[in-house]
Amino acid sequence: MIAQNPGSSPPQSGGEVSRAKPETERGAATPSRRSAEKLARARELRHGDNMAEAMLWNELQAKQLGGYKFVRQMPLGPYFADFACRSARLVVELDGSQHADDKRDRRRDAFMRAQGYSVLRFWSSDAVKDTGSVCETILAALDGRLSEDVVASDLRYVFARRAPRGVGGE
Repeated sequence: MIAQNPGSSPPQSGGEVSRAKPETERGAATPSRRSAEKLARARELRHGDNMAEAMLWNELQAKQLGGYKFVRQMPLGPYFADFACRSARLVVELDGSQHADDKRDRRRDAFMRAQGYSVLRFWSSDAVKDTGSVCETILAALDGRLSEDVVASDLRYVFARRAPRGVGGE
């Protein structure tokens, strides 16, 4: 018999590995930072039928783009960001033709900028036709190669200046 280190935990019976249960199974002992309604809406948006978002998500998930972690349909105030990299404070939005010169999108961009997030908007059709170029542009924003607002026919970038470390709560 092998002597067990007195500081270690006893093995699980049958050699099982103990895994954490999802919040829905274990019950929320501490209140979530987000409301149940927002979580449900974000989940609904993630399961939507949007080919452009699905194609871009294939490139962004699991830290595939420059090692940056992205999340989908992140609640941000009253809005939901299609994709967000929290560490770089970058929101990526894919827009259909109904968003052309939409004043609501400008208000949304202003809100996200006020929260410290830069916003990068592409046409959904560009994400489908030229995913590589879209990813290169996202990487340029993440790496700090885009440092001012850009308005072009195929993209819009709203730059949010970040406070230096130690200033503004970082």
